[in-house]
This record gives sequence, structure tokens and C-alpha cells, in this order.
Amino acid sequence: MSWLYQVGINIRHWLYDKRLLPSFPVKIPTICVGNLAVGGTGKTPMTAYIVQLLLDKGYRPAVLSRGYKRKTRGFLLADSQSTVCTIGDEAMQMHRAFPDVPVAVCEHRVPGIHQLQRQVPDIDVIILDDAMQHRRLRCGFTVLLTPYDRLYIDDRMLPWGTLRDIPSRALKADTIVVTKCPDSMRPIDMRVIDNRLHLPTFQQLHFAGIEYAPLTEKGNPLVLTGIAHPEYMIAHVQQQYPQAELLAFPDHHAFTEADLDSILTQAKHFDFVLTTEKDLQRLESTDLKARLAAQGKALIALPIRTRFLTPHKNFDQQILHYVKENHQ
Repeated sequence: MSWLYQVGINIRHWLYDKRLLPSFPVKIPTICVGNLAVGGTGKTPMTAYIVQLLLDKGYRPAVLSRGYKRKTRGFLLADSQSTVCTIGDEAMQMHRAFPDVPVAVCEHRVPGIHQLQRQVPDIDVIILDDAMQHRRLRCGFTVLLTPYDRLYIDDRMLPWGTLRDIPSRALKADTIVVTKCPDSMRPIDMRVIDNRLHLPTFQQLHFAGIEYAPLTEKGNPLVLTGIAHPEYMIAHVQQQYPQAELLAFPDHHAFTEADLDSILTQAKHFDFVLTTEKDLQRLESTDLKARLAAQGKALIALPIRTRFLTPHKNFDQQILHYVKENHQ
């Protein structure tokens, strides 16, 4: 089945490359944060990193995503009435982290950008979360993320692997970031990956890890997740809480009453429940927090952020140079 999927993807790219299918540029700097695999590469913390970088330099950024698993369609701009159901968990997380930054969702990126510009005309740059496969948009600058323990060159196409796009599409990225690198990574380990990826001279390679917020709670947590690859989080938590256990649901999971009953049953054996910021967006639409409080237990989100292992100023300069050169 993998080869059939790959044939279909190759045909689609060929049609776009030969301009038999149209792609469109837009008159505003656009930064795509994407990957070749399905989930679990750290797009949301990288998007947050770029948003903060641009804010610190005085720009007015906006974020546009498709709003994965939302229960609405078309263009929506996040506001005080937005929920996970209307804009999706990732967009909701971004909206709460940056309440003054316009965050919008639209499954079609080109009209989404035009609508965003009409509603918020003073934005300087748009960051597109997970738009690398959206060929109808001719994005200005592309950041490709690939995880340290599952590089795209070592992966296989769906359904036998996790690649949703062909590895050669990495050549279309302006910069590549190897994410989720261990803190113990040495310069020689970076050189090995650099040699294996064999990037062309126009691409820069960066290495980044995950930095978790400190935890001060006492006791033993139940780690509750609905994300891709929760093994990173549980490994980190068990360094401080060796008896912590993981209760994992699928990525972007919509929690049901049966799920909540199961969570509460397991939570009886723990002192608090620890979850991700993304999962918290979905859990807040349930009564789990109140039901845990009735047991005398807290529901706590563990924030994460991108932390570069190579000098972050090199990555920052790439982003800022592109925006400056294309800002009107």
C-alpha cells in the first residue's frame, strides 16, 4: 500500500510542478512551519517560538492553521467566544498563549490569508502551522521539522511508516530543524546527522530540544495525554516522579464520558493529573477538572517550549532577514 500512496503523492506534485494545477503567491511574508510525517514533530512550540521572536522585534504577526478536528468549516478568526470545537485545540492553545496575536483557521490557505488580511489589515507576517503539503499556496519561507529519533530519511511512507509526503520534498524547505534532540547530544552527533541528511548549500540545519516548565507539585502524577508520541513527556516526568504512569489516548482525541470515567478511576491511585497544554484545551470543555477537584486532585498542564541546541541567533537571523526583505 505504501507504494500506491507514494505514486499518488508523486503525481500530485508533478501536476503542481508542471503548473497543471495552480499555485498562488500572496503579497505578505508567509512562514510555513511543517513536516513530512504525521504529528509529533513539535510544530506548535516552534510556531510559538517564531511568534515570540517576531513580537520581540516589533512585528505584528498572525497565525493561520487549518483547525484540525474542529466542528466548523471555512474561515474563522479566534475571539473570546472561540472554543476547541470552533477552531481546534492547536489554534485554541495559540490563541490563549498570545491573546493579542490574530489566530485564524481555514482549510484553504490562500483564501484564508486574503480573509485574514481583510479583517486584520495591519499584520506584517503570517505564520502557517502545518501547511507544507498545501501546494496551492506558494509560501515565502519554509521551516521543515524532523524529529531526532525518526528522521525523514529513515522513515517510510504511510501506512508502513509515518511519512505523508515524499522525502525529496525536504529540498523545498529553506531551513531544517531536527527537533526533540536529547540534552546530551554532542557536536559529533550533530555532524553525523548533518552528513546523513546531506543538505544542499542553500539550506541551514539546526538542532532543537524540548524544554519543560519546572514542576513543584508533591506526590505522584497520572500523566494524561492525547498527543502523538507521548513517550517524550512521560520519560521527562519520570525523572522527577519515578512512579508516574502514562494514560495515553490518540492524537487530538475527543474525550468521551466513558474516557472521563476511566481517567477518574485511574486517578484515584495518584495525587494529581498532569496533561499537556494542547490536551488541556479539549479537557476544559468537559467536567473532568471539577470531578477531579471533588476527589481532592488537581488537573495541571505542563508547558513546553522549543530550546535550540545550536545557536538560536542563526535561526532567528534567517527568519528576521526573510521578513525584513519581504515586508512592504
